[in-house]
Amino acid sequence: MTLRKGSNVWVDDKSSAWVAAQVTDFIGKQVQVVTEYGKKVLSLPEKLYPRDEEADHGGVDDMTKLTYLNEPGVLDNLQRRYGLNEIYTYTGSILIAVNPFTKLPHLYNVHMMEQYKGAPFGELSPHVFAVADASYRAMMSENQSQSILVSGESGAGKTETTKLIMQYLTYVGGRAAADDRTVEQQVLESNPLLEAFGNARTIRNDNSSRFGKFVEIQFDASGRISGAAIRTYLLERSRVVQLTDPERNYHCFYQLCASGMDAEKYKLGHPSDFHYLNQSKTYELDGVSNAEEYTKTRRAMDIVGISQEEQEAIFRTLAAILHLGNIEFSPGKEHDSSVIKDEKSRSHLQMAAKLFKCDVQLLVTTLCTRSIQTYEGIIIKALDCGAAVAGRDTLAKTVYAQLFDWLVEKINRSVGQDPDSLIQIGVLDIYGFECFKQNSFEQFCINFANEKLQQHFNEHVFKMEQEEYQKEAINWSYIEFIDNQDVLDLIEKKPIGVIALLDEACMFPKSTHETFTNKLFQNFPGHPRLEKAKFYETDFTISHYAGKVTYKTETFLDKNRDYVVVEHRNLLSSSECPFIADLFPSLGEESSRSSYKFSSVASRFKQQLQALMETLSTTEPHYIRCVKPNSLNRPQKFENVSILHQLRCGGVLEAVRISLAGYPTRRTYHEFIDRFGLIVLDMLDGSNDEKTITEKILQKLKLGNYQLGKTKVFLRAGQIGILDSRRAEILDLSAKQIQSRLRTFLARRDFISNRMAAIHLQSCCRGYIARNIYAALQEASAVIVIQKYVRQWIMRNAYLQLYASALLIQSCTRGFAARQKFLHRKENKAATIIQAHWRMCKIRSAFRHRHSNIIAIQCLWRRKMATREFRRLKKEANEAGALRLAKTKLERQLEDLTWRLQLEKKLRLSNEEAKLVEISKLNKTVESLILELDAAKLAAVNEVNKNAVLQRQLELYMKEKAALEREIFSVTELRNENTFLKSSLSALEEKNSALEHELIKGKEESTDTIAKLRAVEETCSQLQQNLKSMEEKLSNSEDENHILRQKALSATPRSNRPGFAKSFSDKFSGALALASADRKTSFESPTPTKMIAPLAQGFSDSRRAKLTSERQQENCEILSRCIKENLGFKDGKPVAACVIYRCLIHWHAFESERTAIFDFIIAEINEVLKVGDEDVTLPYWLSNASALLCLLQRNLRANGFFSTCSQRSGGVSALNGRVAQSLKSPLKFIGLEDGMSHMEARYPALLFKQQLTACVEKIFGLIRDNLKKEISPLLGLCIQAPKIQRVHGGKSTRSPGGIPQQAPSSQWDSIIKFLDSFLSRLRGNHVPSFFIRKLTTQVFSFINISLFNSLLLRRECCTFSNGEYVKSGLAELEKWIVNAKEEFAGTSWHELNYIRQAVGFLVIHQKRKKSLEEIRQDLCPALTTRQIYRISTMYWDDKYGTQSVSNEVVAQMREILNKDSQNLTSNSFLLDDDLSIPFLTEDIYMALPELDPSLMELPKFLSEYPSALLLIQHTK
Repeated sequence: MTLRKGSNVWVDDKSSAWVAAQVTDFIGKQVQVVTEYGKKVLSLPEKLYPRDEEADHGGVDDMTKLTYLNEPGVLDNLQRRYGLNEIYTYTGSILIAVNPFTKLPHLYNVHMMEQYKGAPFGELSPHVFAVADASYRAMMSENQSQSILVSGESGAGKTETTKLIMQYLTYVGGRAAADDRTVEQQVLESNPLLEAFGNARTIRNDNSSRFGKFVEIQFDASGRISGAAIRTYLLERSRVVQLTDPERNYHCFYQLCASGMDAEKYKLGHPSDFHYLNQSKTYELDGVSNAEEYTKTRRAMDIVGISQEEQEAIFRTLAAILHLGNIEFSPGKEHDSSVIKDEKSRSHLQMAAKLFKCDVQLLVTTLCTRSIQTYEGIIIKALDCGAAVAGRDTLAKTVYAQLFDWLVEKINRSVGQDPDSLIQIGVLDIYGFECFKQNSFEQFCINFANEKLQQHFNEHVFKMEQEEYQKEAINWSYIEFIDNQDVLDLIEKKPIGVIALLDEACMFPKSTHETFTNKLFQNFPGHPRLEKAKFYETDFTISHYAGKVTYKTETFLDKNRDYVVVEHRNLLSSSECPFIADLFPSLGEESSRSSYKFSSVASRFKQQLQALMETLSTTEPHYIRCVKPNSLNRPQKFENVSILHQLRCGGVLEAVRISLAGYPTRRTYHEFIDRFGLIVLDMLDGSNDEKTITEKILQKLKLGNYQLGKTKVFLRAGQIGILDSRRAEILDLSAKQIQSRLRTFLARRDFISNRMAAIHLQSCCRGYIARNIYAALQEASAVIVIQKYVRQWIMRNAYLQLYASALLIQSCTRGFAARQKFLHRKENKAATIIQAHWRMCKIRSAFRHRHSNIIAIQCLWRRKMATREFRRLKKEANEAGALRLAKTKLERQLEDLTWRLQLEKKLRLSNEEAKLVEISKLNKTVESLILELDAAKLAAVNEVNKNAVLQRQLELYMKEKAALEREIFSVTELRNENTFLKSSLSALEEKNSALEHELIKGKEESTDTIAKLRAVEETCSQLQQNLKSMEEKLSNSEDENHILRQKALSATPRSNRPGFAKSFSDKFSGALALASADRKTSFESPTPTKMIAPLAQGFSDSRRAKLTSERQQENCEILSRCIKENLGFKDGKPVAACVIYRCLIHWHAFESERTAIFDFIIAEINEVLKVGDEDVTLPYWLSNASALLCLLQRNLRANGFFSTCSQRSGGVSALNGRVAQSLKSPLKFIGLEDGMSHMEARYPALLFKQQLTACVEKIFGLIRDNLKKEISPLLGLCIQAPKIQRVHGGKSTRSPGGIPQQAPSSQWDSIIKFLDSFLSRLRGNHVPSFFIRKLTTQVFSFINISLFNSLLLRRECCTFSNGEYVKSGLAELEKWIVNAKEEFAGTSWHELNYIRQAVGFLVIHQKRKKSLEEIRQDLCPALTTRQIYRISTMYWDDKYGTQSVSNEVVAQMREILNKDSQNLTSNSFLLDDDLSIPFLTEDIYMALPELDPSLMELPKFLSEYPSALLLIQHTK
């Protein structure tokens, strides 16, 4: 790797494994880097890995697309995707699943399974359903069995992933049609059953599988599930008797203790009371109820097929194991002997024997002694306390292991294996690689199994690499493949492998773990994979593919020995319980000679593993690696070190290593040129092809050992770094040139700006000096003018003061007399007004008191009358029924509202009258005040005139100054009186304004009262309308319900009981019977000959029956020809519907009690729909069927309705007038009563109308489904367009000199052509615009759903260029909608709301500046937060390289989604297709125009039939 200053690299870190950094300097042989946290680190160049600074914010869905495929790159990509809740990621064909530790229900619903069904692998976002679907499709297409290997450490989600795989296979496979058993349900329900008996809590996981499981799901030739089989491996038997805190025993023990009645029956209590459970203090799991889990386990047993007796025996056995563990021993009297310790232990012993149904003494003997068979006889050996406890634990482990094996075998028998099945899918759920502080025999076996699986995995990965190289036709023969065969030979090779040496040590009684370890190191003295432990001589270390693991050998020999104790088997085989006896069949004579029979656990596990590998070798494998993100089981917490260890253990990094051995970097030619084309800008003129340009780039940099394939270039490890380094150099040089040009521009701009500023400053200074000179001259001139005006003002002011004094003296003198007269007149007026108001108030009070008394008397009298009326109506309502009661209540409410309205009107009138009186009085008062004001003003004018006279007198009597001085005192008094008059005038004006304000307020109150009364009137009218509509609906429902009930009651007894008709005819007169018989005959044979009564009576019964049959056959032929032949349309109206309707009218079919003609019509229409061309037949019959339905709806009415209503409503005479008027015609409310004759329809006619309605809905649904099928491939081309563009270089390049290519529009043109064709077909068959509008709306809704779902599932669709592409297509669709007009398009444009808003979000710039509220309210108001989150995280700008929304917005949306997930209210982010019929029967005949069938010309072929001659003559 070439490093330079500024290079982006990864450097190792103890806490975070790897951390992003940037090269800053070179110090000797070391490189100085600065991490993203600002820390400076020195490292060797070979320990640094290149980092792609341009990596997508959301990561890549397939890690083979990473620019740098290395360990830190893989870890960083997983962390980016996990932060966005993208828990699935591909590495080629391998799926990595990171446990989210939270519920994501939107990822696993049925709609999501439907999306992945049949989708090519890699086309949609990574998902476990994609792997399951790929295996299923490969099995069906290649007819080869498949296998899915799920691995990972405890808590990584292996079991849940396996459940999801089986759930999906059940969804796509279902079950065989001939199989009555629910195989798929039994397979799924076997999971909780096996979890209860094989799963337990460990330190890392609350539901850890302590066994390996391989489920074979068998399929028949048609792809249906036909059977299943389950294999298990290495159950952890030691957990039954030995625990470490805080782990738990198997779940079934705790479930049984919490089972209630069953626990009491088996003498079980709290788990802390039992030795096998109280070794750990953890008895409960968070969020899990043991009682509920017990119920689920019972239900799973029922579904799997375990009988109640077997279930009872299973739980009895579990209880016996718990009681067995509480048996304690104490030393006996003899040496090395033991006895039962105390009474408590003895009670547990007796309970265990009772549950095992064996002899108590035999159980004691079995636990405390051993028998040895010799030539002299049987020797009984006593066991000490330690040996007795070990024997007790061995018995418990043996019983539990046999029980678990029986359960697996029972599940296999119950589910049933298909011996004829040739293909199957195997799902392997097995423990992952384990490395703890202390590793024992279980970890050794688990890691041995993982080594075998890793070898198989490496071979598969190398095979996939070879297939990729062969597909691209490149040379790959020299690539080396390194596997782990040496480790496998160390473990399993005979005769000196670890397992062979362990078995050899177990066969010798005196062997210990020290001798086993010494012999192991003696046989492998210098093996590179085997080491001695540093501090413990008896431990050994094996270098596995995932790292070194040190194993403690203290318990290796004991755990590998699986002795079969003869006494144990004999004890349990003698049990009286058949279930327990069957678990332990009797041994043969040879086996019974020895008390112990050795069996190696490791060898048996090795044989099972070999069988598993042979099975896997015959299948095509698929790999899922489950990863546990943190040890705290919390969401959104990513522990790098732990995950890196799991990636090593899961073989993911091993797959990366294999890829690095070949060509880890592979790019399509277009992607390569898009990134590195700037290295050879002179060749990007369009004259060279992409492969040539790629080769020139590599030759220019003198790179070797690369390969050019058919569509991709393959680079060795490190070469992409050289290319990036050269690219960075060119970009740096370009940046420097841009910077120099920018600096020149900035300097020149500053110089020009400074020069312009200096010029501007000089001009401002000169202007300032000139303005100062001008201001001084202006001030001098202004001073002279001011002095002139000041002198003039002083002189004028003195004159005006003298003039005002003279006027004041005159006005005061004359005003005094006038004021005295005015005050006297004012006092008289005020007294008169006070007396008038007092009398008015007294009279008004008496009137209001009398008025209130009258109203109270009226209310009491009306209440009395209403009570009487209510009692009478209540009595009548009880007779009329519940509906009449509701109607009476509504009428009473209406009367009440009417009375209240009248009362309000009266009150309003009285209030208005009072208001008018008050207003008139106020107006009179205002007028009087105005008159007074006018008088005052007139007096003032007179005073002014008098003042003028006084002024003249003043000029004449200037000499009488002394006399005037004597009157100064009187003038002062006059001045005071004048001031008082002014204040009085202002008070009068204020009073006037207050009266005007009260007048306005009174008018407003009057307006509010009028508005309230109008609202009451509107409410009353609305209630009247509701009452009227309810009466009409009541009449219609009573009509149809009564007729259907009457026909159902009358038709069935007559057909079943012939005696009923006889008694009925005997009861009535003969004339009535004859009339009814004649009418029945006319119905059965509706021809003109039936009008001739004497001739009909002359025929014999056989002749009449023959003629009736012939005419009915002839009628059926007429209808058949009308239905099968295309009679076309006349003036846009369907001929066939009119002819059929007129024939039925002519034959009196609607009045017939029993007829098969309607069933024949429906059957013929269905037959035509099946046989004919759907493009022509369906629109044609949609027009005819809807027209016929409208004719029936508008022209038919039920028979016997009015008579029935009159009989039933005889008791409610008070309501007859009003109800009868509303029930006069059931069709009056739609305006069809006037001018149209209604026929009375019988039960068959009403049933025919319902069948015809169903037929219309069926035809509409067929047309809609066909349209969706036709447009789906076209939409698929639009969806695949972005992918095709990138493959063929259609993506607009960011390299300099690149020519962006426009997106093809042929796909959208084909959709527009399809829409035009579909519209022309419907309009050509004169389909009503109502149906066209509904169909168009649903088609556009389907377009919206398909495009929107593809946007959320395909990352190549969630791009900027694809947003522009879809936006252009939506513009074409909008043009089509506008051209089609609202009559046919309806609200189609609104149906595209989701895709329009999503595309609008894709193509906007500066997404990072948008807040969440702006996105939700302005950009995407119709989209949910989950949908916006999905688009934001999947978006990538392939055109300009911009980023999606900010991290803050993503965090806000994630917080909202987490809350939704906790509340379990979140739905899928995908849209569901609505398959319902979007209209009702009433909508059809309300929307369709009226049709008169009598004006329609009959077809010519009717003249060929005698029964139609009268119809033709009637038409003429």
